[in-house]
Amino acid sequence: MAQESALPPASLSKRTGAFVIDDLVINMILLIIFYEPLMALLEGMSTVNQDAVLMVNQFIVANMAVVFAVKVLYHTILVWQSGMTLGKYVMKIKVVDLLTSQKPRFTQAFWRASLRLVSEMFFYAGFIFALFSPLRQTLHDKLSNTFVIDA
Repeated sequence: MAQESALPPASLSKRTGAFVIDDLVINMILLIIFYEPLMALLEGMSTVNQDAVLMVNQFIVANMAVVFAVKVLYHTILVWQSGMTLGKYVMKIKVVDLLTSQKPRFTQAFWRASLRLVSEMFFYAGFIFALFSPLRQTLHDKLSNTFVIDA
């Protein structure tokens, strides 16, 4: 417990800033990956009607696994390698192991990224935990034994 209190938890405003930056980066990656299919989809839609909505829904369902994989890989690899995603780097915050205060192990980073994705799918409910935790831990932080500090 002494190590926990020695490291200052990152503020909610910094974590929110990092979240927004990371989402922008991930969306840019996805735009690059899906640029041609998206352009073809948009060209095929002259007006917004039921057929257009159906085509968009089919595109989303068909590519959901790729979107999930990109999100999990982005967060896993960057957090495992340095404790920071691009958003965390810009906001000067870092993910650390709760017990060792070191960057997370690969399995921790993967578990954290996977749980983060689940939390996103359920209206970001797991992020609310940070409002009530003394270390400002989200659900994915608590379950992966990590927390976010000022770097």
